[in-house]
Parts: sequence; C-alpha cells; structure tokens
Amino acid sequence: MSAEQVLTLFGALSLAILTPGPAIIATVQAAFQRGRAHALPYAMGLALGASLWCLMALAGLAVVFRLNPLLFASLKVFGGFYLLWFAWALWRASTQPLPAPAGGVRRGFLGGIALNLSNPKPALFYATLILSVFPNPLGHVQQAAVFGLCLATEVFWYGLVAIGMSTAAMRLRYFSARFWIDRAAAAAMAALGVILILNH
Repeated sequence: MSAEQVLTLFGALSLAILTPGPAIIATVQAAFQRGRAHALPYAMGLALGASLWCLMALAGLAVVFRLNPLLFASLKVFGGFYLLWFAWALWRASTQPLPAPAGGVRRGFLGGIALNLSNPKPALFYATLILSVFPNPLGHVQQAAVFGLCLATEVFWYGLVAIGMSTAAMRLRYFSARFWIDRAAAAAMAALGVILILNH
C-alpha cells in the first residue's frame, strides 16, 4: 500500500465516522449520561462492530448483498426497527432519573457492537471505498493491513469522541439541558431508523 492510499482510506473513513449517524449519536449520549467509564467500552464496541463490516466486505459479503437485494433490504429494515427501539428507549429515559452505571464494561462493549451491526449499509460503503482506493485485487497480507488500518481509525475516532464528550465541563452542560438533549438525540436516532426502513 502506498502512503497516498493509506491517507485516502483514513481520510474518507474518518469523514464517514464523524458524519452524524446512529453510532456517533450513541457515543455522545453514552459519554454525557454515564461518563468515560461506560462510554469508552461502548465506543470500543462500536468501533469493533463497524470494523466487522469492513472484514465482511473484504470477505465478499457486499457481493452477496448485491446478488441478493432482498437479504440486504431485510437487514436494513431490521436495523431500522432496532434504531427505532433504541430511540424510544432514549426518549422515555429523558424524563427518568439517570440509571446507575451498572452492567460493567462487557455490557457496554457488546451494546456497541450490536448497534453498529444493526445497520448493514457500512458493508457496501466499505466495499466501495476499498475498491476505489485499491482497484487491484488484494492479497491476504494486504487485506489484513487494510482491516488493521480501518479498525485503528474506528477505535481512534470513537475513543476520542467518548473521552472528549465525557469531560466534566461537557457533562455539566449536558445535565443542565438533559431533557432537550436526550429528546433531540432520540428524534435524530428515530429519523435515521425511519430512513433506513423506507430506503430499503
């Protein structure tokens, strides 16, 4: 891989990660509500979940999706309803006391993986991105390097957002306007879920 290809892959993936979507909204919300101890494992789960789509794209899942549009549409609808359920839970929680940060690292980590795996669109994004940056067939070593770079990029950005949004100053601002922030995040998450369902 050339340095130009590495930078292109990192830059395009970074923009995709930081574009407001379910994963980033959930990361910010976890950081605000639960603090760094909960948000960081959750962010790492989101990063791993997203990078698994990269692994599947490298393994050819995107081709399967293209050959079986019904399978892709079904997964998108399922993911959309999962996001709607997530949004409803967040909406209801906006009027309730914050729960204790129970569940530990494992629950937050697995929750992050589940959320990012609920949306199959990254598989096609990764396939398109990889084919654009690396038009020639990749060997096993190159595929491993691409996966490693994508995983590192996901971990870097999700971790940075989780740490940055869980600072005392940011959490203080959140608690002063928690109701409206939670409701806005829930509405955004619900909208993303509806879009995922309608665009199947």
